[in-house]
Amino acid sequence: MSFYDAVVPAYLQMLNSLIGLLTKAEAHCAAKKIDPSVMLGSRLFPDMLPLSKQIQLASDFAAKGCARLTHSEVPSMPDTEKTFEELKQRLAKTIDYVKSYKPEQFEGADAKDVTFPVGPDRTMTLKGQQFFSSVSLPNFYFHAATAHGILRHNGVEIGKRDFLGVN
Repeated sequence: MSFYDAVVPAYLQMLNSLIGLLTKAEAHCAAKKIDPSVMLGSRLFPDMLPLSKQIQLASDFAAKGCARLTHSEVPSMPDTEKTFEELKQRLAKTIDYVKSYKPEQFEGADAKDVTFPVGPDRTMTLKGQQFFSSVSLPNFYFHAATAHGILRHNGVEIGKRDFLGVN
């Protein structure tokens, strides 16, 4: 399996499933007459980030992960989304961005150094494989799974198949 095949499809599967989760959440809000901003501001615990930020971070880890692995310019997306539609548009843009990468851009990326921020004033450097498997992908899945958990906790009828994007 190429490094491209390990990276890009994993991001795309979950980004697409997040669009599906948000679509179901939006329908749930409409059916139950819940203010969408309440759902988007929901958290699993007071010290955790809200649903909208979980989606934004999942988007960031996918886009920035690809950029850092291929030594491309790291994209910047301001976190301005306030509606389900805006979050779905952000995910769609991220999908298009991730799809724009070609397999040859990932050739040798597993063994190249990747430098990334680990706080406001620090960076860390890891080899591409270690960056992907220990930093980028786990963080990506953490925020996607947390978004799923927030929605499920708030009564949206979703399950593992929805999370996996196979419904």
